[in-house]
Amino acid sequence: MPHISFPSPLGHLTVIEEDGAIVALDWGQKSGGAATALLVRARAQIDGYFSHKINAFDLPLQPKVSAFQARVLRVMQEIPYGKTKSYGDLAGWVGSSARAVGGACGANPIPIIIPCHRVIAKTGDLGGYSGLGGTRTKKQLLVHEGADLGELPIDS
Repeated sequence: MPHISFPSPLGHLTVIEEDGAIVALDWGQKSGGAATALLVRARAQIDGYFSHKINAFDLPLQPKVSAFQARVLRVMQEIPYGKTKSYGDLAGWVGSSARAVGGACGANPIPIIIPCHRVIAKTGDLGGYSGLGGTRTKKQLLVHEGADLGELPIDS
């Protein structure tokens, strides 16, 4: 599958394309791969996100997930830049449980672009994060976006 690896403030990222859509964003560097026009565009948008030039992605996405997970990911994409919603909020929107939404967040194959980092516990705790660095990375992304984290320590 075509992919492109590049450095970011979170370390190397690899974006993977299949059939004209982004299917995954992984932490780490993969060798080889072909930089298609879509992958170059994805990299430019990710670079723009990290340099505060854009706050929304405009890319064709095709995450390989279940129908339920796809519903959760679609709702997740509606959370505005710099804002957070709780797992319970999303559960109410998709007619499920907060635990099931948490599972869908953890299964998100396109983090950052599909902003699972914007989903936190109703108590204000961060919950989990499947990306490299776990909740530390989740906090970095939320701080980058200027999200209100209340009393939550930045380095915990």
